[in-house]
Amino acid sequence: MKITVVTLFPKIFSEVLSTSILDRAKDKKFVEYEVLDLRNFGEGERKTVDGRPFGGGPGMILRADILASAVKAVKKPGSHVILMSASGKPFNQAKAWELSELKNIIIICGHYEGVDQRFIDKYIDEEISIGDYILTGGEIPAMAVIDATVRLIPGVLKKPEATTEESFSTFHLPSSTFQLLEYPQYTRPETFEGKSVPEILRSGNHAEITKWRKEKAIEKTKKTRPDLLGGITQKG
Repeated sequence: MKITVVTLFPKIFSEVLSTSILDRAKDKKFVEYEVLDLRNFGEGERKTVDGRPFGGGPGMILRADILASAVKAVKKPGSHVILMSASGKPFNQAKAWELSELKNIIIICGHYEGVDQRFIDKYIDEEISIGDYILTGGEIPAMAVIDATVRLIPGVLKKPEATTEESFSTFHLPSSTFQLLEYPQYTRPETFEGKSVPEILRSGNHAEITKWRKEKAIEKTKKTRPDLLGGITQKG
């Protein structure tokens, strides 16, 4: 997979993409990163990339022609172009799985007051939001999308079950499918401030441990994110 980020602040990405799992995925050739400085495509001596909105209003708008030049420089057949936008579709684990199967992703980091709609209409395949709140730009949301996506690429994580036994993994029943938050986790010491690790986890009985974890995952999801369970929350 190749991930290209178009941003006004390329330095922000250097540390993140060179750390932990994202860096190991790159070293093992599972993913290639390219960070494109939008300012390089700017107009004039000042490398202008924005303009005032037609019709008036606060702030500045990223120009369609400047963004288009950047995308054209890196877009290939089959490239999937994403705009990080507060008005986009909510990002979730299902979308991360979907993106992890793509070969070429271009992520546009919005900034200022917004992006010229003509660019969105012609060049953007989908707009993605990481939540119902406003950030200064699309850089932090882009990092979240990249992290969530890259770790799901087969082979990136040493243990495949690491991606199937965590929060928002899909759980199946004969009559329904839903997502669960991850079950509680424990490590040494066995006793901490008077509270011990549940005995079942020290029993060595893997079938019972699996059952316990599933029960606790459902219990936690009912309490914290009942919306993930749908009608299941009304049972038992």
